[in-house]
Amino acid sequence: MEKYNKLLRNITELIEKGLFTSKDLKKDTEDLLKSKIEAITNKLNLVSREEFEVQKKIVEKINNDLTKLKKKKSKKTTKAKKL
Repeated sequence: MEKYNKLLRNITELIEKGLFTSKDLKKDTEDLLKSKIEAITNKLNLVSREEFEVQKKIVEKINNDLTKLKKKKSKKTTKAKKL
């Protein structure tokens, strides 16, 4: 009976050690994947959603200003043709 209990304790220890190393392996793998993903996104020059929204508003404002300028120019040229 003593040998049986010792065997069970040894098996239990091995299982616990195996699970511990698999958790470490999982964490190491996750960390490695996160760093690889970060490296790839940095190479792609991606921007955050906030930065994108700011740039989008700037472009819309410039587009509206350009449209207004074109309308003013076309009104001036129309007036000049009438004179």
